[in-house]
Amino acid sequence: MVTPPMGWNSWDCFGTTVTEEEVLANAQVMHDRLLAFGWDTVVVDIAWYDPTARSHGYNENAPVVLDGYGRQLPAPSRFPSAVDGAGFGPLAAKVHALGLKFGLHIMRGIPRRAVELDLPVYGTEWTAREVADHDHVCPWNPDNLGLDHDHPGAQAYYDAQVAQFAEWGVDFVKADDMLAPYHDREIAAYARAIERSGRDIVLSLSPGTRLSTHHLDHLRANAVMWRISDDLWDRWEDVHAQFARLARWSPFQQDGGWADADMLPLGHIGIRAERGDDRMSRLTVDEQQTLLTLWVMGRSPLMMGGDLPTTPPETLALLTNPALAELLRSSSDGREIIREPLDDGELIVWTAQGNDCSYAALFWTGATPREVTLPADLPAPARDLWTGEPTTERAGTVPAHGVRWLELRTPI
Repeated sequence: MVTPPMGWNSWDCFGTTVTEEEVLANAQVMHDRLLAFGWDTVVVDIAWYDPTARSHGYNENAPVVLDGYGRQLPAPSRFPSAVDGAGFGPLAAKVHALGLKFGLHIMRGIPRRAVELDLPVYGTEWTAREVADHDHVCPWNPDNLGLDHDHPGAQAYYDAQVAQFAEWGVDFVKADDMLAPYHDREIAAYARAIERSGRDIVLSLSPGTRLSTHHLDHLRANAVMWRISDDLWDRWEDVHAQFARLARWSPFQQDGGWADADMLPLGHIGIRAERGDDRMSRLTVDEQQTLLTLWVMGRSPLMMGGDLPTTPPETLALLTNPALAELLRSSSDGREIIREPLDDGELIVWTAQGNDCSYAALFWTGATPREVTLPADLPAPARDLWTGEPTTERAGTVPAHGVRWLELRTPI
């Protein structure tokens, strides 16, 4: 994969509660409005197997829906096409018919309910109770126990789970509780299961809290993208914190292995979310442009978090800026070159190489507008990438928490 994924994820707007109707509504808008601009992946986030899912938290002892081998199935009360064991096959087929890719979220480990029922592990003589690990359990989600990777049945469980995903037509798996702490054997086992499935499936790892670049080689060997922070929400302090993280990770971005600065909390979010209430993103338009510019200059994947059918047209206009996909597809060597404290904020300058040009982003983190000037050792501007208009001006006013994003005339 030479371009970081671009898509939509249900987490920021629907948390654990998204329904089939809502997934298809978002897929339709992606097809109609965003596909031509590079957005092509629809992801169902956590707890799609819980018929009692609710906003603002998780359910203890949830009656999760399982098949006879302890593998999660979509709750038919939320995903009607999943009846009679059809799983996500019918929904994935509808998403594929729109020219899009279909993804889902999964937690590390094996469902507690599978262990309580001591269900067999598909294709083996072992049971869920034999392969479970009670000592390495997610601290924030109660659905699963760990897997004991000293037992061959642990790999067999993942193999069977991913084989079922492949049969459904899944193109993207967001595997959670993998990175904080870093579960190297789990990650390798999941990558092995994807390889054995025979289907080309993107593996995305979460949550990324305090993720160290020490793990880079292992990440590249096993995953396509990996989070570099905890959940990001619509707060300026969350966006500001990503400057340092992306500056640390950007030198290591390469085709097929992407540090992920997390989803885009833009548009209509919090409808039935785990965090906060129904709202439009609290980020200003200038902060939204800053977020998108920073993610693209750092070549992070882009996963829209807002509900597309009810997101304002001005937000969709930001997402359909052709420069987003252009830089994700063709830029290289995105990096921070200046970070300078000035008065009440910082001037932060990023550059990137294009095929026959270069790019610069001049960010201002202060609370009031400021005049900023393109560094003298960079080529002259040719185009403002947010307005699309030609420009030769090296200096300009950047709004509070804003950015001036430029295409430069020649490579650096």
